[in-house]
Amino acid sequence: MKFISLFIFSLLIAAASRGQTTQIVRVTDSLTRQPVIGATVRTGSQVKPVVGAVTDVHGTARLENLPAGLRALMVSAVGYETATFPLRNPVPADTLFFALKPATESIDEVTVTATRTNSRIEDLPIKVEVLGQEDMDEESAVVPGNVSSILGDISIIHIQRTSAVNGNQAIRMQGLDPKYTQILRDGLPLYEGFSGNLGVLQIPPLDLKQVEIVKGSVSTLYGGGAIGGMINIVSKAPTSDTPEFTALINRSGLKESNGNAYYAQRYAGGKTGLTFFTGYTNQQAVDVTGDGFTDSPLIRQFTLHPRFFWNPSDRTRLNVGYAYTNEHREGGYLPALEGTLPNAYRNITDLQRHTIDFNASRNTSASNLISFKGAVSTFHRQNTDYQQLADGRQASVYLEANDLVQAGKHQFIGGLNLTTEAFRKNRDSTRLVDYTYQTVGAFVQDDYQLTGNIALQAGLRFDHHTTFGSFLLPRLSVKLKPSDSWTVRLSAGTGYKTPNLFVNQTPGQLGVSLIFPRLLPLDPATVKAERSVGTNADIAYSRTFENGLSVQVDQAFYYTVVNTPVVSTFASTSNNLGAYTQLVNAPYDLFSMGTDTYVRLEYKDYELYLGYNHTLSRRSGVDNTYLPLAPQDKFSTTLAWENEHFRFGIETAYVGSQYLYNNQRVANYWFFAGAAEYHYNEHWRLVLNAENIFNVRQANYETVVTGSIVQPSFRPVWAPLEGRIVNLALKYTL
Repeated sequence: MKFISLFIFSLLIAAASRGQTTQIVRVTDSLTRQPVIGATVRTGSQVKPVVGAVTDVHGTARLENLPAGLRALMVSAVGYETATFPLRNPVPADTLFFALKPATESIDEVTVTATRTNSRIEDLPIKVEVLGQEDMDEESAVVPGNVSSILGDISIIHIQRTSAVNGNQAIRMQGLDPKYTQILRDGLPLYEGFSGNLGVLQIPPLDLKQVEIVKGSVSTLYGGGAIGGMINIVSKAPTSDTPEFTALINRSGLKESNGNAYYAQRYAGGKTGLTFFTGYTNQQAVDVTGDGFTDSPLIRQFTLHPRFFWNPSDRTRLNVGYAYTNEHREGGYLPALEGTLPNAYRNITDLQRHTIDFNASRNTSASNLISFKGAVSTFHRQNTDYQQLADGRQASVYLEANDLVQAGKHQFIGGLNLTTEAFRKNRDSTRLVDYTYQTVGAFVQDDYQLTGNIALQAGLRFDHHTTFGSFLLPRLSVKLKPSDSWTVRLSAGTGYKTPNLFVNQTPGQLGVSLIFPRLLPLDPATVKAERSVGTNADIAYSRTFENGLSVQVDQAFYYTVVNTPVVSTFASTSNNLGAYTQLVNAPYDLFSMGTDTYVRLEYKDYELYLGYNHTLSRRSGVDNTYLPLAPQDKFSTTLAWENEHFRFGIETAYVGSQYLYNNQRVANYWFFAGAAEYHYNEHWRLVLNAENIFNVRQANYETVVTGSIVQPSFRPVWAPLEGRIVNLALKYTL
């Protein structure tokens, strides 16, 4: 009997052993699809004994001796909602993929998408500054019509108005011309050539998640153009099954009215989702200075931006979006706009932009992610300037496929991309001609965590442009972490910029006009692409003390050289408006060197930002003059206080040592702004905002418009034109 009992007991143990299994589980973030490190994966309390494991740096956990018939696993992590995932019976032998939703009150962690690896901002070897969701929420009520105001608050960025009458604006980074800053929308370069000529910064902030600013030469990432830096504007994604709805109305003293609405929700247990934004801007033409010409143009703009999200499985995700913009602008002599003097000067622009974009990705394994994204865009613009019509269309295509592989301490990404830009001229009086440019690119990048304190990022890109040839772009970045509070980043890279008739927004010399009726066609046989080399160094300190004080200090240094830049100059021929304008390679190089400092302090209900940028941008060689319209000194500061119901903020900016052409220096000026916000409850916000409180205007220093009311001449714009702007906004959030 003892022998039989022992035999039966042995059979039971063997059977139980055969019922127990080993299971591999991979845990990712439901939004970014990045691995969640340190997540706990375990059986429920009803299973005895409880079996569990913790995920490693790849988000992977190995559970040993799982009991047979297990129906669910519980997963928890700091900053995420704890979730229970049901299991099929029997449990599949391959890896299980679980996605955790970020908790509503999660740890403040910023993920950067512009670098393609979706890495945390603190892990990146290159310096990236992010204006996050809180900044976008505040800006959507303070300046609801565009993102230019919040970008201008950063010391290294200077927002330059490129026209005295139509209100167009462009971005300068590191003292270089606007054409050297690349702008992306959701990681897609959509604003090149003719389609980037007007209104890029007219994107409303209400449906934006964040804005990522990469400083310095990063053309290795997305091709030519990112010589001074890159800005990626990131749209929101639905995050909850609960509907999110926000509506905003705004009215300013400059006769501007805005109405914006945003909706987002996930459906079917998170497998599908939708975001929907629509906005309308109605701005009247205003003559602030009393000279008869508009300092603020008439604008009628309608924007529509729906996006659909589909996650058929934990491994696969897809989103498709459509963006539509329709805009009408008028500037010039105000009586002409009002119809009383029809022959006087008017600048009239009508544009339409249609864009369809998509992004698809699939985790083929725990360490491999394949992505395919792209966009197709059409842009139509009609412009009447000096009573002459310019009418053109541009079709743009961007396609990219990449593969992200994690292998030990390495994170490899490689891919191919195709860019097409096709301009077609309609019937008009200009001398513009049709063109089609295509660029085929291949890139590879390796993020290598050499040690716990040293990380390397090496990138290489090869681009072939069908008109301007081939370009090989290496880049290397190093991140050193001597302690928890200190981070040092060093970076060097190359770049290029192909000539384009529509992107030289700053004239190469005084008196040269960039209006369409004066432009001569580009001659690819004589004009060559620009090439650049840039270096950046960045030292950062960040610490939170026991009393709650948070301190961030960042000191950056940079140096960039652009060889034989493409500039606009007078041609030998002329028309009834004056000499024609042509593009040529300058007989000199450009160099820009400077420092950028910012300090951010947070203590209880207070927040203080201090920024100072000093940049020296010169033309070396023949004339050795300063680069026009590039301030050498810019100081920015923001002080904010907030409690349960109120928020107050004051901003100041100083712009100094700015030169025009032939080293002509203009006056320094201060810019002050203030805002007060009242939260009635979690749903209602009332915001009173004042820009340029002390009414600084260029007309206070010089006459901006000269000549007749039929063919006026305009001085270069180096200071605000509109003066003081006060607006009141009401925002409702469901």
